[in-house]
Amino acid sequence: MGKSGIGKARRARLNVLREAALHRDTVARRLPEGFNGRWTRRQWAHASLFATLAALVAAIVPGFSPIAQPGVPTTARTTLALSLPPLSLAKQHGQAGDSWQVVHLERGQTLGSLFDDFDLPASTMHQLLDQPGAKQALTRMKPGTELAFDLPVGGGLRGFRYDRDDTHRVEYRFDDGQVVEKVIERPTQSRTVVISGTVGKSLFASARKLGLSGSAINTLTDDIFKYDIDFNEDVGSNDRFSVVVEQTWRDGELLRTGPVQAATFTVGGTLHSGFRFERNGKAEYFTADGRPLKKSFIRMPIPYARLTSNFGTRKHPVLGRMRAHKGVDYAARTGTPIMAAGDGRVAFVGWKNGFGRTVMIDHGQGRSTLYGHMSAWGKEKVGQHVSQGSTIGYVGMSGLATGPHLHYEFRVNGTQVNPLTVTMPKPQPLSGVELAKFRAATGPAVAKLNVVEKNNAIRVASR
Repeated sequence: MGKSGIGKARRARLNVLREAALHRDTVARRLPEGFNGRWTRRQWAHASLFATLAALVAAIVPGFSPIAQPGVPTTARTTLALSLPPLSLAKQHGQAGDSWQVVHLERGQTLGSLFDDFDLPASTMHQLLDQPGAKQALTRMKPGTELAFDLPVGGGLRGFRYDRDDTHRVEYRFDDGQVVEKVIERPTQSRTVVISGTVGKSLFASARKLGLSGSAINTLTDDIFKYDIDFNEDVGSNDRFSVVVEQTWRDGELLRTGPVQAATFTVGGTLHSGFRFERNGKAEYFTADGRPLKKSFIRMPIPYARLTSNFGTRKHPVLGRMRAHKGVDYAARTGTPIMAAGDGRVAFVGWKNGFGRTVMIDHGQGRSTLYGHMSAWGKEKVGQHVSQGSTIGYVGMSGLATGPHLHYEFRVNGTQVNPLTVTMPKPQPLSGVELAKFRAATGPAVAKLNVVEKNNAIRVASR
């Protein structure tokens, strides 16, 4: 065989390899799900590289070349024709609806980078952004935003869509240089559901598995039941919880879950309950008879801390002599947030003798609290109102201290009392018109929870 024959054979083999690499249905089997038959720059580069390597191997490696080697017997080969599934008529004619590419915006991605990934010209993107309202919506997208590109087989952009809000989808069609906008109504449905389960090995893991959001779980532990349940010590694996929430659905997809409307938590056979109600424009949680679950004061104004020194006489760790300790000490890491024990006004922010950096809050009715040894103050100023649970400073060891901790004092008419044992004032319950509004608003949630708790009681009794 002459050089011309060799060249023809190599070109024939290269053409076969190229046709195999470019066959859309064959390649589609090896591409990620959702590939629409249109190759990106990276995919074309890969195909070209593989075809080049195959040609080199055929020319260099013995046995790949179709040229018979002298003295080596040739083996007869049989070629089988494999039937491939035909292209759909939609794909053959490039009809709309056959090539929507849905993407979810990732952190760092922009509309421009997506257009570049799909090999779409910047002029088309600017044409899109020139549409009323499009620029404001598409240049302020958050990670996770869903976008869809209609990319026909022949190339270019035929359509683009995004969700303007929960109930409206905006779709643009590109036709002969013109952009046509269409707004599609997408109705939503709201459902009030009860999510119920047992604590198991982890309350958070069990609740998340049932569909509760992290914020809803925090509402249970940090808002509704934090005054009555110690979630570090009291809760067991068999204890139950039930939560009433409102869910918003669209086309079978859960869009969002609203705040906790009501909840029950059974610990050691004792049932605790809480119901959401807005009073004076602020959402609070109450018992079924309208008593606020929020206590006037938090006994422990620092989360996950360890009590290291109680109220009473002790030997001072720095001064080395016996003296009265008129508060309690909680050890925690430097920088741990310190919360206001109750609503009130800031009476003092500054350095206070052996207490170091200190904050004092006046809660009214002769009650005040002191927080000492802070590493840093919060943003509150003297005279400013603070709400219970707001951060007023951070744990440190300023002043006379041997390690990072909070010195906490509770005072009644200027006299220090033991904050762990003092009788706290009870919050005022709802009455009159507010109580009637509360009962009307929480009635449906109460009924749903009663059904769940009745079923739980039946199951427990049947064991």
